[in-house]
Order: sequence, then structure tokens, then C-alpha cells
Amino acid sequence: MIARMEAVRAAVNAALEAALADLPDGDLTDAMRYACVGGKRIRAFLVLESARLHGVADAHAMPVAVAVEMLHAYSLVHDDLPAMDDDDLRRGMPTVHIQWSEATAILAGDALQARAFEMLADPAIGDCEIRVALLRRFAAAVGARGMVWGQARDIAAETAVEPLDLAEVKALQQAKTGALIQFAATAGAVMAGADPAPLSEYAKGLGLAFQIADDILDVTGDPEQTGKRTGKDARLGKATFVSLLGLDEARDKAAAIVARAEAALNDEAEGVNPDAAGNLRQLARFVIHRQT
Repeated sequence: MIARMEAVRAAVNAALEAALADLPDGDLTDAMRYACVGGKRIRAFLVLESARLHGVADAHAMPVAVAVEMLHAYSLVHDDLPAMDDDDLRRGMPTVHIQWSEATAILAGDALQARAFEMLADPAIGDCEIRVALLRRFAAAVGARGMVWGQARDIAAETAVEPLDLAEVKALQQAKTGALIQFAATAGAVMAGADPAPLSEYAKGLGLAFQIADDILDVTGDPEQTGKRTGKDARLGKATFVSLLGLDEARDKAAAIVARAEAALNDEAEGVNPDAAGNLRQLARFVIHRQT
């Protein structure tokens, strides 16, 4: 899996650069490119492996992978703003509003979001019906019922009288973190006209396990490795999986969720493309053992 992840990262980085190459010179485009630097490209990997699982070539799935990474970059740029998480370090570099300005960061995020939707209209993906289906699922995943709702709920929780309970934290993170992961993991099935349900169950577990791992890294991680400040959740008094369950139970919960996610990739999926199915299973294990 690691070799495939490295190949995907290199290919997606090149595709991102190409997708931004025709934009006007200036701070806006520079900030957009900067926001897309680095990262593990897990969401792009999910798109390409779910596509491969269903017999869809990388060339057809790449615009979707690029769209997902652009959308993710936009979300991080806005998440780092002083009005939200107020972070000054991301992926080991100054955040966009520190490197340029708050105004440039807002506009760069807006432009990345718009470009992401434009990427999903690329005819290379498939016929019009497939592209419309992807666009609808994408909008639902990242808008007021998905990622943006999760972010709004997270911000509201910071000043709430009562801290969130475990069920509320789970619902928040399934939207804020999990919705885009779920879109990425099911995109291949949508492109192939297949049933996305098995991958949807896998993706729900993967997204939740990913967030639990993030909560753990905020407690145990080394900023030199994570590329961002740690210990912030505790300083803000935020309810997280770790604060509610404790470190050991949070680790156990992540492992149990990953086991269920792997089981959701059933024998039928294995028969379609064993290599892709195996990579997706390994990815689920990777997200809870990563150090960044």
C-alpha cells in the first residue's frame, strides 16, 4: 500500500499543479498553490482506490481526486482563520493568513472551493449523469448538512453552557471530518454505476477512526511530526473522544471501528480487485497508527 500511496501522492500533486496552472499570477493564485502543498493525500487515495476497485482507471478518477484535495485544502485554510481555530501552523508551515493576510486566506479558500466543483464537471470523469450524481453528493457532503454544519457545530460548542456528550461529538465529527471522506470512498462506485453502500459503511468507520486518531495525536503527538500545534483541545476545554473516553479507551474504540470498517469490504469487493480492496483495508489500519 505504501508504494501505491506514494505514487498517488506524486500523481495528485502533479494534477493539482496542472489544475492551477492557468490562473492569473498574483497573491490569490500563490496562496491557493501554497494551501495545496503537503498532506498525505488520503482522500485522493480513497477516490482512486475506490475507482480501481470498480474498474475505473486513474485517468478518469483523477479530476475527482483533485477536487477532493482542493476542497480539503479550502476547509483547512478557513479552519485556521482567527475567527475559527486561529492556528498559525499547518503541515509544518505558516498558515495562509499568516503567510499573506486574512482577506487573502478567505479568498483563496473560496477560489479553491469553486475550482473543486469545476473539476467535477470534467468530461474525463464520465457521462453527464455520472458527473451530476457526483456533484450532488459532493455538495451534500461539504455543505450545510455535512462538513460546514460540523464546523459550525464545533464553533458553537466552544461557548456552549454544557459540553458535548459522546453522541454529539460523534455526530459532529461524522459531518466535519467524515462527510468528505465518505464522498471520496464512494466516488468510485458512483463513477462505475455500482452500489456505493458497502464502501459507505467502510467510509463511515474510516472517518470516525481518523478523527479519534487526530484527537489522540493532539494529546500525544510531536509538533515536529504532526506539522501543527498540539494540546489545543485541552487548552480550550473541548469535548473530544480522548477527553470523554480517556486515551486507552479511545485507542480501543478506534481499533474496533477499523475492524468493522474492514469487514464492510466484503468478499464481493475482494473479487472485483483484490489489490485495491487490500489497500483500502490497510489504509484503515494506517489512519489509527499514523504519527501525522
